[in-house]
Amino acid sequence: MSEPVTPVDQGGVPGLAEMARVVAQQRAELDRLHEQAATAAVVERAKGVVMALTGCSAEAAGETLLRRSVTAGHSLLEECLLTLGASERTTAPAPDDAPADAGNGRPEAAPDGSDDGLRELALALGHVLTPQDLARSVLRHLTAGQTADSVVVYARRPDGALELVGHAGLDAGETARWRQLPPFNGLAPLEALRTGEPLWLEDFAEASKRYLLIGDPPERWRSRAWLPVPGEGTDVCLGVLRTGERPFSPGDRARLLEIARLCARPLHAVTAPARRSATASPDPVGSLFEALPVAAMLLTPLRSPAGETEDFRIEAATAQAGAFLGGEDGEPVGQRLRAYRPGVTEEPLWQCCLATLAGGERQEGEPFAHEETVDGVRELSTYSVRVTPLEDALVVIWVRHAPSDRQEQRLAELQRLGNLGWANWDLSTGEASWSPHAFTVLDRDPALDPLPLTDLPALALPEDRPALECAVRDMLGGGRPFDVLFRARTEQGVRHLRLVAEALADVHGRPVDVHGFIQDLTARRRAELALVESEREILTQHDVLRTERALVARLQHALLPLPGHPVHPAGLRVEVAYLPAQTNIHVGGDWFSAIELPDGDALFVVGDVAGHGVDAVATMAQLRFTAKGMVITGSSLTGALGRLNTLLLHSRESRATATMVLARYRPAERRLVWAQAGHTPPLLLRDGGVTYLRRPPGMLLGAAPAPHYEEAECVLEPGDRLLLYTDGLVERPPENIDQGLERLAEAVAGHPDEEPGSLHRLLETMLAGDDGRDDVCVLDIRVPKKEE
Repeated sequence: MSEPVTPVDQGGVPGLAEMARVVAQQRAELDRLHEQAATAAVVERAKGVVMALTGCSAEAAGETLLRRSVTAGHSLLEECLLTLGASERTTAPAPDDAPADAGNGRPEAAPDGSDDGLRELALALGHVLTPQDLARSVLRHLTAGQTADSVVVYARRPDGALELVGHAGLDAGETARWRQLPPFNGLAPLEALRTGEPLWLEDFAEASKRYLLIGDPPERWRSRAWLPVPGEGTDVCLGVLRTGERPFSPGDRARLLEIARLCARPLHAVTAPARRSATASPDPVGSLFEALPVAAMLLTPLRSPAGETEDFRIEAATAQAGAFLGGEDGEPVGQRLRAYRPGVTEEPLWQCCLATLAGGERQEGEPFAHEETVDGVRELSTYSVRVTPLEDALVVIWVRHAPSDRQEQRLAELQRLGNLGWANWDLSTGEASWSPHAFTVLDRDPALDPLPLTDLPALALPEDRPALECAVRDMLGGGRPFDVLFRARTEQGVRHLRLVAEALADVHGRPVDVHGFIQDLTARRRAELALVESEREILTQHDVLRTERALVARLQHALLPLPGHPVHPAGLRVEVAYLPAQTNIHVGGDWFSAIELPDGDALFVVGDVAGHGVDAVATMAQLRFTAKGMVITGSSLTGALGRLNTLLLHSRESRATATMVLARYRPAERRLVWAQAGHTPPLLLRDGGVTYLRRPPGMLLGAAPAPHYEEAECVLEPGDRLLLYTDGLVERPPENIDQGLERLAEAVAGHPDEEPGSLHRLLETMLAGDDGRDDVCVLDIRVPKKEE
């Protein structure tokens, strides 16, 4: 059994306002005690300085400090700060040639009165509460002596970056732009903190070469001084910026070093995080949150100079809150929320916090699932985060929902996902009740009462109303359940609805209670209609494509007739094979020619036009007949290829490309002269060995305006076999075409017989199992062993 959780009412946490007042009072008292402890520490250290200088007792040192403060007219704390500042300016007792005021243990004032200015600054620094106040005080002091135009205070964070904690003399844009400096090499303040020595940048041109200078533009401050503030683990750097490019005189340097020493104690006091010692009083806020039995935490906003909320500091948190924060950096108290839980800005917690700050009203996020251990068993529970304003802070609690709440939420989610709502009609009392989503489905104002069952048919369109009226009448008369589809007109347009209902009967069989649901099927109905329309368009397109294929196939057969038996041009034996693509409904642009020329030579052509369909067939016919005509009329093979390239470039609006092999066989010398345009090389089988003829240069047709073509020669011997083919025979995407060429060579070497049908067996071997192949065209040319 899981531990029961006390429910939280919608008005807020029980006793939260009273608890907040107690927390505020205790926090104020805690701040007062911290201030008192800090003051006591300063007084004790100042007493130690006086004791070291004069050799008096602690009681006498305290009386000396009190007497000096009364005489000077300022507070005991101010006198202690002056004494400590004077002690830090002299690491040893003053020598005999540097007389000191024996009465107060501080160096004698300088003749130029600079010590009076430092004294005034020390008094001012005794009252500062923030680094911002300190920067303003220092700039006022330096402006009087025309020593500085701007003052900045940077503190080093644990990650090594610098954060601007105080500034004076900067505008809002500069402040926002330089609020954080990454730990890059070449940053002057980081260099000063690393070495522990002041850094004087008096030559802007030289300094800009060595360091990354802040400023927009950097030329605004021509000279700068970066002074590490003394102290254990120096993490604070004081920056003094000048608009004029003038060196810091020895007097300026000494004065600035004294100011850095004076700033040490107040700066470390206001920038150091609060630490609890073993003897310190317990934090009442933390104790209060530790005692709370729920997951909760207290946040205070951290704002930018522009007033925007940048982050939240976790002031207190219960032990149960850690399971929801999920941080891995130890104790969350005192840490920034975004650093402790990266990615929180994308979660409901962050949005609720911002909305609460903006509106001043409590916010609650959407429920979410959270895995937790109950009695040693891991289980999922449902929670939601609730944020309540508390003056300038926020109280965050995680509320666990009871199983009944989860069941109601699941039911609501089911109705939303199914776009339906339940409805119930009590026939004995006439009362009706609908779920909120039923009003949404029917586009009815939830402020109105649910409609009686007998009034529902009035919502349907006139043509659908009779069927719904009949179903309701049968239900009320005989308790017959129904499932009716109808259409209703709403402000959003016509909706397709489904009403399903069944009745509960009394002991006499009369229906007394009707329950069911109403569902919006508009989206599904539209999808069904769109599907029907798509199917109709597909069928129409299929008929068009089938007709086009039949037409193109007839055209192709008319333009490219296939011989039914081998042909014998110039004494050779030639078999032809043409196989259309199997997966494409269009016919392609592969073609061949095998003819005997008037002079007795033989002309062989194999080509492939890119693409399929009517355009490809038309281009194929144009190239086939033009190539034959050019060679017959005396054109060379390379000349024919060049003119065919020009033809493709200029005869059509949409450029086509094609590959081609042209070969001319002279029987007297058995010499084969051939040229190619981007085509696969012919394959020669001789004495059982296979080899591919080396291709002469030649670019595919239609690719460039002035390609270069060359011829190659090969003397054929009796018994040779030569294959001219298109790439559909060797290509099998996505493999490389070289693999297909190797496969063809192996298949030809494995079928060297000259019996009829050998080409058919070769094609079966090459194309077995290749259902996605392209068009295939092959010329199988054989030289007889005995010349006739």
